[in-house]
Amino acid sequence: MIVDTHLHLINKSALTYPWLTGVPALDRDFLYSTYEAEARRVGIETALHMEVDVDPGEMELETSEVRQLSQKAGSLLKGAIVACRPEEDGFAAYLERQQGDRLVKGFRRVLHVVPDDLSEGSLFRENIKLLGGSRFTFDLCVLPHQIPKAIALADLVPDLQFVLDHCGVPDIRNGAEHPWRDHMREIAKRPNVVAKISGVVAYADESWNVETLRPYVEHTIATLGWDRVVWGSDWPVCTLGANLSTWVATTHALLEHCSPDERTKLLSANARRIWNLA
Repeated sequence: MIVDTHLHLINKSALTYPWLTGVPALDRDFLYSTYEAEARRVGIETALHMEVDVDPGEMELETSEVRQLSQKAGSLLKGAIVACRPEEDGFAAYLERQQGDRLVKGFRRVLHVVPDDLSEGSLFRENIKLLGGSRFTFDLCVLPHQIPKAIALADLVPDLQFVLDHCGVPDIRNGAEHPWRDHMREIAKRPNVVAKISGVVAYADESWNVETLRPYVEHTIATLGWDRVVWGSDWPVCTLGANLSTWVATTHALLEHCSPDERTKLLSANARRIWNLA
């Protein structure tokens, strides 16, 4: 069975997503009911919702929407990684409001859509330090050339669990492995970083197959180790390259030579440990 650590839900009648106008293929509703039907067929039994970069004024509304879905009988949703703005003065108060909310498992600020120096600002860094030693994780969504920025944050707060999304977003479409490979080796030296094997099909061209993805997935696992990798669908972003069922099938093909223990760690056990999931 699988724990999906990276599910996006899009409900345009409830929330505003400014970035969707630039991605026509995703500029529509992707609702929980649609995801659940396919997820159950492929063995997903638990999911964490990942924030979808809604309008900043709706960040807490997004969490409320996820909470309503999680409270339905038999819901797969067991937690949420919520949006945040560490570069703003209101972050400390925002963090305080999340402390007692057991649905909230961590935070993310997408960094590849903002200037490279945003994470180097003094306020951003002081606010990230507030997460140190807490139960929360912080997801790092960066492009390969920005991985050193992620490394700097991991070094800044060694007692915070960081999660590198999408294998570090390698440029699979163009077959580019450098500087991504070296940067992955370097960030893997930080014990407070885990990586998500999530949605990499979205970064390949339409002719991709299992072997197209294998070098990127295997390098991520080899550098981080089996105790520091988790699986994510990145649905519906993954649909830019494949539907959910195909991505799950591809994952199983990529894991064909691993042991049952290794498979379990990647697909469920590590996620349950990191986010304290039942």
